[in-house]
Amino acid sequence: MSMSGFFLRLSCLFVLSFSVCSTSPEDHIKCSSSNNTDCTITNAYGIFPDRTVCKVRGVTYPNSEEELVSTVAYGSKYKIPMKASTRYAHSIPKLACPRGEEGLIISTKNLNRVVGINVQELTMTVESGMTLRQVIGEAAKVGLALPYTPYWWGVSLGGLLATGAHGSTLWGKGSGVHDYVVGLRIVSPGGPQDGYAKVRILSHGDEDLNAAKVSLGVLGVISQVTLSLQPMFKRSITYLSEGDSDLGDQALNFGKQHEFADIIWYPSQHRAVYRIDDRVSSDTSGDGLYDFIPFRPTPSLALAAIRTTEETQESMNDANGKCYSAKLVTSGLLASAYGLTNDGLIFTGYPVIGYQNRIQSSGTCLDSLDDAKITACPWDSGVKGELFHQTAVSISLSLAKNFIQDVQKLVEIAPESLCGTEIYNGFLMRYVTASTAYLGKQEDALDFDITYYRSRDPMTPRLYEGILEEIEQLALFKYGALPHWGKNRNIAFDGVIKKYKKGEEFLRVKDVYDPIGLFSNEWSDQVLGIKGGVTVAKEGCALEGLCICSEDIHCAPSKGYFCRPGKVFRDARVCAP
Repeated sequence: MSMSGFFLRLSCLFVLSFSVCSTSPEDHIKCSSSNNTDCTITNAYGIFPDRTVCKVRGVTYPNSEEELVSTVAYGSKYKIPMKASTRYAHSIPKLACPRGEEGLIISTKNLNRVVGINVQELTMTVESGMTLRQVIGEAAKVGLALPYTPYWWGVSLGGLLATGAHGSTLWGKGSGVHDYVVGLRIVSPGGPQDGYAKVRILSHGDEDLNAAKVSLGVLGVISQVTLSLQPMFKRSITYLSEGDSDLGDQALNFGKQHEFADIIWYPSQHRAVYRIDDRVSSDTSGDGLYDFIPFRPTPSLALAAIRTTEETQESMNDANGKCYSAKLVTSGLLASAYGLTNDGLIFTGYPVIGYQNRIQSSGTCLDSLDDAKITACPWDSGVKGELFHQTAVSISLSLAKNFIQDVQKLVEIAPESLCGTEIYNGFLMRYVTASTAYLGKQEDALDFDITYYRSRDPMTPRLYEGILEEIEQLALFKYGALPHWGKNRNIAFDGVIKKYKKGEEFLRVKDVYDPIGLFSNEWSDQVLGIKGGVTVAKEGCALEGLCICSEDIHCAPSKGYFCRPGKVFRDARVCAP
């Protein structure tokens, strides 16, 4: 890596540490007319896995459940395909794209209010468009806390429920927010006798709640959610960096020893960073804050320069440069405690102790000051910044050690192969538990979240393409991993419904709630096994995860990448030189 690249990374980390404002990401819904018609919708990253553009007839912004009912009734009466869309649309797959181009988007952006709080019963009812940040903040005002959440607070409650989003724990009911839902109101299509829309009220004990609380959005639009909360508490966090030689053994027990444990793994550096994270007494001194550095506002010029550096490294097959960049990024993050501060301003040492609402989640790049894109979220599609694939899979705890060891074997064969993931902070390993949701986790598992470079050109292979594809196939096929519903490339969802014990029960509820599939689309039909599969066989399809290669043309033979067997998992078929 050049010295200019070195100083670029260093200066970026410095600026990230002290930025205080940013421009909110552009709206992912864009309409060509002032009356919200002739629109397109994408996700927060500006691109779906298949790179297609989702066109719709129009978009509505209901301000109340009554307006939501009216909208669904209109769509139901005239058989218009519909989809709910969340405020920031962080799901990578095409969850929010209606079937065909005559569909209707129902945005929950304005459904963002607290309906009621019962402090004695430890419950809070909110509208589904509230962001996680708002939910956390409103609960804290009355001394309550949601115990386990995703680390990114820019997701809406309805969106994170639809995709089964989670934090990290093996304790209590587990890390999925949906398993703390005790009540829910959902608006679904109806017949003439219903006024063409039905408001279904589900509560704890209703079997249908197990379908509705992780639904992929195919049952209708959630209007309100009641959450079971806990009294506010404090946590104590320490990051500990160790070698990864015994990671397989350590990972099995670490989540049982610490309530909020997670592990960040840097495979090419042979290093694992353990998050020792537990509750402490509320009278323990400390007012810590978690403001995760990669979720802070970033100078757009720095983002463009960083992306250009990575593109250059890719085009020159500069693995050494990637590894150098990775070490700079990871050492900077570790030295700055990943954004933890002891008092909200500076980090003075471990442990960092703070209240749950200040520790559990972050995302200050969403703060709404308008600076004309001088700063932005790193993945904001309105600037030249990050563009990546994400493989996010949950592997049974009983099999996680073997998976880790297989990845380590790949690193022995190609030591620099995973430096590119470390630029994006390596493998995030979180603990998840078996859920009562029909489409939730089926058993206690370790979730691996892997982020890596995606080319602007779909026909351009990545550096060490084959290694990352082999890891993806190792997880999905050798170890039977479940994909995160809101992340992943297409191949992760091929035949996935067969992995869910109550998949047929979910489909039964779906047929009752939306018998003609107005809230379904081609993608949801494919992943639920209703019609066809998600893989797309065409030239270069394996490069984007649209297929698993079976012939060379699925890779990039003109650029020296052919369809080959895996190096450790010989049943894998990957694009490699």
